[in-house]
Amino acid sequence: MITIKTKEEIELMAKGGKILKSVIDKLGKYITVGISGKDIEKIADKLIEETGGIANFKGQDGFPSCLCFSINEEIVHGTPDERVLKNGDIVTLDIGIFFPLNVFLEGSIDYKKYPNLKNGFHTDMARTYAVGEVDFNIQRLIKANKKALKRGISQVKAGNKFGQIGSEIEKFATKEGYNVIKDLCGHGIGSNLHEDPDVLNYGDKKWGEIMKEGMVFCIEPMLSLGSDEIIKKGTSYVTEDNSLTAHFEDMVAVTKNGVIILTL
Repeated sequence: MITIKTKEEIELMAKGGKILKSVIDKLGKYITVGISGKDIEKIADKLIEETGGIANFKGQDGFPSCLCFSINEEIVHGTPDERVLKNGDIVTLDIGIFFPLNVFLEGSIDYKKYPNLKNGFHTDMARTYAVGEVDFNIQRLIKANKKALKRGISQVKAGNKFGQIGSEIEKFATKEGYNVIKDLCGHGIGSNLHEDPDVLNYGDKKWGEIMKEGMVFCIEPMLSLGSDEIIKKGTSYVTEDNSLTAHFEDMVAVTKNGVIILTL
């Protein structure tokens, strides 16, 4: 069931999304040749602690880290390790923070205003970065994935169907010559990290439920330079042919005034 968030809940989630965006932006500045996933993880742990929030990825389905650090053919769920980034690599940071309500609200909390957030709410977003000097194909892939996310977000409007998001992403990606990873998708978000609905990155625009004011979800297209088939290696999902991939994710809300990107 898709939960409908109140205006007050969306305002709080926007505050949390803004903080998460500042954390990932700070981490992005450390992405350079010679740094390892473990190095980034240590910095991320400190930054998340400073927000007053909790790393919501750590322990999720046994995941051991506060962030996903996915290199080259790793699409999502890469575990930070001692591998150092090399010139020409591509890496995705995927990170989430759970914010207890008392981080934003002082004194006694009126839970009637926040019926869907219980004791707090989750945030989630991802960005892909080029490491050092990368070739034109990688630059183009990253730019295309950014645009694919924007195309998907452009379809978020009360009265539209969720299929319009995936259809627009797939249509754009295909036109640009990329394959969409179809076995992974976006999701609803709120008091739980993963909620209904699944937000596909492909498909028929007539598919899915109708978007309604108060829905909050993550859109996260993943594009491949090669195959869209994936296999699992450890915690990571990788492309079957080891082709490079990119992944961008934002958290959005449907409002009476249109879409709001909460991770801005």
